[in-house]
Amino acid sequence: MPELLCGDDPEPSDRSPAGPLFVPVRPGPAGCAARLFRTPLGERTAVGFTSARALVATLGPDQAWIRLAEPALRALAAPLGVTTVTVDPQLSARAPAPVAPLVPVAVSLRIARTA
Repeated sequence: MPELLCGDDPEPSDRSPAGPLFVPVRPGPAGCAARLFRTPLGERTAVGFTSARALVATLGPDQAWIRLAEPALRALAAPLGVTTVTVDPQLSARAPAPVAPLVPVAVSLRIARTA
């Protein structure tokens, strides 16, 4: 099969670095860890944004982030079996709504006495 030219292929065969990215992170035991997401088809992917504004618009203002070059993000995700990096995803699922705390229900136990 012949190699497709970049103009013929919507996803070129060669990866070109996206440059420094704003990478969402979460707290971890050794500092912070890059958050991994899922594509619409369920594959795991590392995510980076080209601007802090794009990250905040998608994930909200409380999302922590670090700056990483795209090759560094790939290198972090590779040992976990993640080979895809998604840059500037447009959609994300909302965070789950907080669940109301459980209210203990007083249960009255009646013990029948046998005489």
